[in-house]
Amino acid sequence: MSRIDVAVPEEIGLPGPPSVMSRNIRLSLCLILLLADLLALLIGSRLGGGVNLGGGSWAENSASLAAGMFLFVFITFQNKGYTRHCLSSAYISCRNGARGIATTLLMFSLVFFALNVARTLSPSSFFSVLFCTAGLLLLQRFLIARLIAQYLGDQLLAELVIVDQVVLPNEPGRAAVVRAEAAGLQPDLDDPFMLHRLGMLLCDYDRVVIHCPEERKTAWSDVLKGSSILGEIIVPKIEGLAPLAIGEWRGASTLIVSRGPLNLADRAAKRMLDIALAVLVLIAITPLLLLIAAAIKIESPGPILFRQQRVGRGNRMFTILKFRSMRCDMADEAGIRSACRDDDRVTRVGRLIRRTSMDELPQFINVLLGEMSLVGPRPHALGSKAEDALFWQVDRQYWHRHALKPGITGLAQIRGLRGATESKRDVMERVKADLEYMEGWTLAKDVMILFRTFGVLLHDRAF
Repeated sequence: MSRIDVAVPEEIGLPGPPSVMSRNIRLSLCLILLLADLLALLIGSRLGGGVNLGGGSWAENSASLAAGMFLFVFITFQNKGYTRHCLSSAYISCRNGARGIATTLLMFSLVFFALNVARTLSPSSFFSVLFCTAGLLLLQRFLIARLIAQYLGDQLLAELVIVDQVVLPNEPGRAAVVRAEAAGLQPDLDDPFMLHRLGMLLCDYDRVVIHCPEERKTAWSDVLKGSSILGEIIVPKIEGLAPLAIGEWRGASTLIVSRGPLNLADRAAKRMLDIALAVLVLIAITPLLLLIAAAIKIESPGPILFRQQRVGRGNRMFTILKFRSMRCDMADEAGIRSACRDDDRVTRVGRLIRRTSMDELPQFINVLLGEMSLVGPRPHALGSKAEDALFWQVDRQYWHRHALKPGITGLAQIRGLRGATESKRDVMERVKADLEYMEGWTLAKDVMILFRTFGVLLHDRAF
């Protein structure tokens, strides 16, 4: 049994169904909202007299309507039009729906002008369709949000309350409650296995509220900042916590100290990019993978793949895959000793694939499994050190970078911050780059980093 198996208790007294129920209800309501949007667009276009594109056939006009509906859903999805806030807030739902309609209209207008179709459209027919579709869409969004807020508002959020060495001040309602001591939880940034246990506990919830003594609140704040979840602390004082905002939990004031850096729409877009490119790359490089595997097996005995526990999103651990580049009898499972120039542990094949970054290719499998992303903070071995200090001892913000999935490449890597960590400054610069990437994430930035990665595949710091 591994140390992680020992660290994660099988029973911690948490009621699982409420969190699962909340997410299922939320997903079902998002689907209902999406279908209601499509129905409003369809009915609105028909009530308005339809859109006749230059006397086109029924099939052509139907295809144009279908394209417009698809474009609207895509744009609204990107504009956070199907989030939890749109389900319970009529204002947010209508605002994001109106943005979707306006952007779709703008893009269609550009296409019409480009195809020289605009002159054949009747202005009265066009505005009639616009008025009916926008009116129906905003009306149904307003009504759905009001009904959800009235009848299901408190069931949309899966909440967890962690009580640490104090008495819970209020009734928890539908929130799950866990005693920190009973679950073996404590705000200790020097214990990655405890952080993994906490991450596994939080992965089924949308919000966690911490109630703890005054002297432990700063420590809990630091722990939550890498948890990739809405984290709040019940606290009357704010020194040292670096709060993001003020919240409320059942009448008690809280400080919001963490949020997941990406919303549902952003995570979905990033995941779709990961899957699409990972599948294409794995298909394209299959002959290369087989060639490397054969070379590794021929040169030295042992497995083809090297497996090691690394810290992933929410401080939860996963097993990273790499081509084995060292001799098995000299392997360093904990990663305490960093590879150096002329390292006697590295094989001849290993030296080639490390210098060309080909040892990282199996991590595309980690991407497909959802454990990694193409772009994100690089995951490090737990024993990695710089000047005899563990990475998280060099910079406490090290744990904050785990609010995102680790990546095969990242902003730090394209800036040349890769390879051996010979000084504490090396670690601090990488953490700084990773946090910068998280704070300003866009899908376009991911694409840019992927293109620029080709320029740093060969580097002189890979030993």
